Amino acid sequence: MNISLHTGAVAAPVSRPATPFFYGGQAVIEGVLMRGPTGWAVAARRPDGQIALRKDKLKSVLYRGRFFRLPFIRGVVGLVEMLHLGTSAMMWSANVKAKADDIEIGRGAIIITIIASLCFSGLIFFGLPLLAGGALQRRGGSLAFTAVEGVTRALLLIAYLWLISFIPDIRRLFQYHGAEHKTINAFEAGEPLTTDGVGAQSRLHPRCGTGFLVVVVAVSIVVFTFVGRPPLPFLIASRILLIPVIAGISYEIIKLGARHSANPVVKRLLWPVLAAQYLTTREPDASQMEVAITAFTNVREDERVEKEMLR
Repeated sequence: MNISLHTGAVAAPVSRPATPFFYGGQAVIEGVLMRGPTGWAVAARRPDGQIALRKDKLKSVLYRGRFFRLPFIRGVVGLVEMLHLGTSAMMWSANVKAKADDIEIGRGAIIITIIASLCFSGLIFFGLPLLAGGALQRRGGSLAFTAVEGVTRALLLIAYLWLISFIPDIRRLFQYHGAEHKTINAFEAGEPLTTDGVGAQSRLHPRCGTGFLVVVVAVSIVVFTFVGRPPLPFLIASRILLIPVIAGISYEIIKLGARHSANPVVKRLLWPVLAAQYLTTREPDASQMEVAITAFTNVREDERVEKEMLR
């Protein structure tokens, strides 16, 4: 693992690999996480203007094993990866900001906060939709039940994202999310990874996690329809146990859509996936794009060094 400081990021055009890899990322507190095929990097802006950088290799078999890259399996792995790398990067970026104010955030405090947030999210996005669907217990079939449950979940998600977007710190997080998308869009378009080249790109991307949630809601309606309306304990168990199935299917749909995004029919089908990102992205400023570029170029540079060592 390497941790260093940078004053900015103005990179030259980056060559693309012969076999394309779908780079991904995530916004963190005052920064951006970027994930490559063999490693990851997270950069965060310090209050003094410098950019703190942390990077490491993906050593676990979860990231390297062929089995975990199989269709449908890789969707579940992606979900686990998002939680693992995303949580680690978020904890690190929180401490980068806190240390500037001479505050040390303990790992335990952060873990407790994350667990509490997940429990709250579970109650809101799983409990309330089940209650709404339960209102049709005697009036509708399983399709109506799961449709109401799914639509309720979608509306709650939209309302939640819209409300938190008014919080200043969340708005900045959404700007870094936009910077992450713009950087990856610039790379995939063959544009230079400079603030001008990145700034000209769209802040929307077909492989976004927000879009993934949209697909998850749609797929869950179909999958849960086959479950029907069993007794409450089995109903709750089905919602938990079928998460890997729904994640696997949703991932393949997102990946297929991203590969064929230029197709006119696919482009129309992707509209909800892209439209949802207007809730979770904002236009970044130049300093935020520099952070995203720093994270991305470091991931790419480590790949180049690794390939040269293997020759």
